[in-house]
Order: sequence, then structure tokens, then C-alpha cells
Amino acid sequence: MQTLRTNVVFKHLRDSKSRIVVEQGGTRSGKTYNILMWLIFDYCTHNKKKIVSIVRKTFPALRGTVMRDFLEIIQNVGLYNEDHHNKSTNEYYLMGNTIEFLSVDEPQKVRGRKRDLLFVNEANELKLEDFRQLMMRTTNKIIIDYNPSEEFHWIYDHVLIRDDVEFHQTTYLDNPFLEQSLIDEIEKLKNIDENYWNVYGLGMRGQSRSLVFSFVEVEQIPEVAKFKAFGLDFGYTNDPTALVAMYIHDTYIYFDELIYQTGMTNSDIGNMLKTLDIDRSDIIWGDCAEPKTIAELHRFGFNVKGTAKGSDSINVGIDMMRRYTICLTKRSVNLIKEMRNYKYIEDREGRLTNKPIDAFNHAIDACRYSVYNTLAKPNIGKYSIR
Repeated sequence: MQTLRTNVVFKHLRDSKSRIVVEQGGTRSGKTYNILMWLIFDYCTHNKKKIVSIVRKTFPALRGTVMRDFLEIIQNVGLYNEDHHNKSTNEYYLMGNTIEFLSVDEPQKVRGRKRDLLFVNEANELKLEDFRQLMMRTTNKIIIDYNPSEEFHWIYDHVLIRDDVEFHQTTYLDNPFLEQSLIDEIEKLKNIDENYWNVYGLGMRGQSRSLVFSFVEVEQIPEVAKFKAFGLDFGYTNDPTALVAMYIHDTYIYFDELIYQTGMTNSDIGNMLKTLDIDRSDIIWGDCAEPKTIAELHRFGFNVKGTAKGSDSINVGIDMMRRYTICLTKRSVNLIKEMRNYKYIEDREGRLTNKPIDAFNHAIDACRYSVYNTLAKPNIGKYSIR
């Protein structure tokens, strides 16, 4: 029997007391291989009559990666017994335990089976609902691994925030058994693509090249920043009504989210503007496609004006915003979420177009209204009757 050669991932699992263990890492960090070795030589050695599910999104991907690695490991150490391998059900019986290989494209298996331990390989390929279904049917431990190629994902928003999660990040440098030729190949990414290097070299969260905006978060608007205008995007049933305040200092533009709510009538909006103690002399730029709403808010005494629109007003407004360093107050949680998801459309060849998606843009539209009308035509509305 060969001597086990493990890395830090094996130790993470051996020492962990948490229900969920997350192994995020770059390429060739040994995540998957060491998780499998822990399952074989630690978990199955010390347990009997347990059901372990090893899951990936599709069966071809499962068979060609994690299943192949599992069989290779037990063959290398002389544990493989063909009588224990049920190839029709994709199960292997190891030391009195059942190891089953499942893919989420087999919904009857995912939703119908219970297990003691779950290992989801390349978990970022799954949908949140797939993971929830698997998790609800797991009584003991859950392990997931993935390369963090996406900047925004349900893993970050719904898993890493849990109290019962233990998070580990590894890179190729944590794999002492990696050949020098592979190390050299990975390190070439430093000079080829910064995002690829961050994800696959350093195991860090990726950044989408299609995002329209980059931004920083600030605790509050600095005193040196001057208020310029409000932006207001109207919504009701499905889309929220969004109000933001815009401030500028030097090359920095600041946005503060004040309203982000569905089901607001014109009266509700007017009452909310009063509650926020907005000065009636301040200009509020709203969607010119809602003249009745604008008129009614005028009757409340607020200086609401319809935004100028043209054939390319969206891109012009975006371009004007991007001339500044965009700063969002940390309390602007919905605006931050929109900025993290507002992307340019990619064509079928994966090339970026100059057209942003028509989604995740309600508070962003409010920002754009205030910027476009204030900076493109700074004197519009300046002498309005208050």
C-alpha cells in the first residue's frame, strides 16, 4: 500500500467540526483529490453504513473527473474490488459504506435520496435550488469545492454567510507534489490575463469583464462633496421605485440610496419625500415617460423634472458616470447589488456589445438620470420656481 501524500485540504477536513466545509481555490491546488482521499482514508475508515453522495452538474463531467479520480486512488492503493463496484447504479461499496455518484441532471435522484455526507464538486456550476435540494437531504457533513471564476454567485451570498460554514482558500502553492512544468504554466498567467491569474493562480474571486461599472463603498458622503441632484426611477408591482442622491467632489461621484421599494403609489412617493425632509428647491430628475406621476409630485410641492432622453441617452449617461470614480454608501445595499450585476450583453461568439442588459438597473437608472441631466446640461431647471 502506498504512503498517502496529502496537502492542507486533507488537514482542513480532518480537523473540521463544521457542518459545511468550503474549499475555494485556484487550479491544481489539490482540492478535489485531497477531498476524495479524506473521504476514503478518514471518513470511510472510521464509519460504517454511511451513504456518501459525490455530485457534479452533469454525468459526463462527473465521470471524466471526480469519479475517475476516486477509482484511480483506490486502485493505486489496492482497495479496488470489482465485486464492490456497481457500474449500473454508479455506486461503490467501500469499507461497509456506499459511495454514490450523482449528477443534478438526474432530478429524481437528487430530490429523492437521503445521505449522510455530501461532496459537491465544482459547486459553482449548480443552481442554488439544486444545492438546497441536496442540502436538505444531507444529515451530516457537506463539502463543496470550486474555482471562483465568477465575481457574484449564490455560494458567496447564501453559503459563505452561514454560521456553520468553514472556509478555506488554496492555490497551486499548497500542492507540494505539483510538477515544475505545471507550476511554470500556471505562473505564465501573471503576464497573460490578470483576471485568470487572480482566479486560477491565486484562488481569488474573479471579476466579470462584462460589468458596466466598477465602484468603491464608503461609510458616508464626505463633507467636501457637494450635493447636485436626486434621481428618481418609477416602479410599482414588480419594479421598485428608486431614489438616489448624487454628490460630486473633484473626480469622485457619490450616490446614496434613499428609496428602493415596490408597491408605492404617487401619494406614497410624495409622503416619503416629505419624510426624507427633501428641500423643495432641490431638483429631482425622474423618468419623462411618467408625466402624470411627475405632475402629481409637483402638486406635492417637489421640483421633479422629466429626464432628457435621446436615441443614445443610456450610453451617454453611462459614459458620463464612468468618467468619475463611483462611490456608493454602504447602506445603499440595493444599488450595490445592481452595480454588481449590471453587465453588457455578449453576442453568440462571446464578444461584448455596447448594450447593457435591461435588468438590475432601477437604482442605476436613477443615478443615470441625475448625472445625465446635471452634467450634460447643468443649467436645466436651475431657475425653477420652488
